[in-house]
Amino acid sequence: MRRRWGIARRAVQVAALALFATPLLLSGWALFGLSAKGEAPVPTPADLPFYGSLSASSLAGFSLYDPFAVLELVVASRTLEPAWLVGGGIVLGFYACVGARAFCGWVCPVNLLLEGVGWLRTRLGLPVAGRALPRRTKLAVAGAFLLLAAFAARPLFEGVSPIAALNRGMLFGSLAGTLTLVALVLTEFFCGHRVWCRSLCPVGALYEAAGRLGPLKVRIDPAACTQCQRCKEACLAEPEILDPVIEGRSGHVRAGDCMRCGACVDACPHGALRIAVPRRGRQG
Repeated sequence: MRRRWGIARRAVQVAALALFATPLLLSGWALFGLSAKGEAPVPTPADLPFYGSLSASSLAGFSLYDPFAVLELVVASRTLEPAWLVGGGIVLGFYACVGARAFCGWVCPVNLLLEGVGWLRTRLGLPVAGRALPRRTKLAVAGAFLLLAAFAARPLFEGVSPIAALNRGMLFGSLAGTLTLVALVLTEFFCGHRVWCRSLCPVGALYEAAGRLGPLKVRIDPAACTQCQRCKEACLAEPEILDPVIEGRSGHVRAGDCMRCGACVDACPHGALRIAVPRRGRQG
């Protein structure tokens, strides 16, 4: 089995973690909220060209925000701050250019962790349900968090977000979302395969809504496909999104769930799949 896309994705995921950690280390600070040793003053990481977390960061003076966090802020405060919309819009627009759920497949640290948990579970021979919840459940979860933010007049997801637990925990020692993260790891081990990423994550729901955008799609060569189903076995998002291309009803994956992760491409033993711009006039 080829691993070209898998290797590239791992490199990007590790590079993303390193990107957020580097400003702290360059400034002489410590990770995980630990204090830098010594009595000499150290520079502020925020003075560097890039600094922040996946929730909020600054790049060359431009503020960037998690789009779902922006939605929560808007409904909680009932305010439309231009800076929030611009900062969140830049991030959402970037991912929309390549396929919005590329964030989930290529950057999100929870995806990286749960893939490792899934690999370990497979090695241990622990059986779990392939599909514990419908994939559209995450849209309802996202809506529920937005309603709660409106009633509570404050964003609530950041306090329980496993993404924050990994990202801000590594950087600043934050414990927010740790219990959720532990629950997800246990769920991945004993209950269901990729329940969070496929069915529950509200951030993934937002990116799914924009996931049909972007020129890059998983394309199929129908003549090379033998319908062996290995692509569906490897899919990190939701195997059913590959049905239209396998069955010949579409020339490329249209579903917003697709992470453009390349797992299906690597798994195909006949080279029938690839990530590319769909040709005009092709079926679907």
